[in-house]
Amino acid sequence: MRNSERAAAILPLAVKELRYELGGKRLLGEVSFVLEAGPCSVVLGPNGAGKSLILRLCHGLLQPSGGSIEWCGPGAADASRQRAMVLQRPVLLRRSVAANVDYALRLRGVPSPQRAARTARVLEATGLEALANRGARRLSVGEQQRLALARAWALRPQVLLLDEPAASLDPGASRALESAIRAIREDGTKIVMTTHDMAQARRMADEVLFLHRGRLIEQTPAPDFFESPASTEARAFLQGELLW
Repeated sequence: MRNSERAAAILPLAVKELRYELGGKRLLGEVSFVLEAGPCSVVLGPNGAGKSLILRLCHGLLQPSGGSIEWCGPGAADASRQRAMVLQRPVLLRRSVAANVDYALRLRGVPSPQRAARTARVLEATGLEALANRGARRLSVGEQQRLALARAWALRPQVLLLDEPAASLDPGASRALESAIRAIREDGTKIVMTTHDMAQARRMADEVLFLHRGRLIEQTPAPDFFESPASTEARAFLQGELLW
């Protein structure tokens, strides 16, 4: 489904002076940025920088300790239905591949004929068509991640948040996953993802948000970040130095 067929836009997303504290410890401090429709936004940083935390806060899985997260588009009131998130270890039902997608659509109230058509489409596009009747928990890790993507894509979100989607995957499975992500993006969905894989970040990113110690250090076009990072922290990170 293309953007012209979607509900009113929920983007841009404006995050202002976002803070998150846990047990008296500040994990995010005064983070501000704006995400626009279009570019694939990749969040980078060393372990513990706050990458996954940012995504969970933007999706509403956690409540911030301060600051604001505002969907600024004309469809902002429907933002919770117009975004989706895939976790590093997605929860799959003890059902077939196709039934996992169908169940998500049924919960959304999609009529049966449309559910069947959408399920077939996303499974074909993610290379899972031949596995439609296999138990979801019998899939390989890479196949399970593609199923999680397919299930989210079937809901036709305007924004898809991906938390380390290729973690623990071998190179072949990572490339298959990246192909599925590109297909979702080409279908009109804004992608925001975290990754620890620099080669993957170079392949996928249009812009980079670089976090260090709970603060946003840079938000810049990907070519500029990888070729001439503006901060000493980013330069050290790209050189493989341990920052945390």
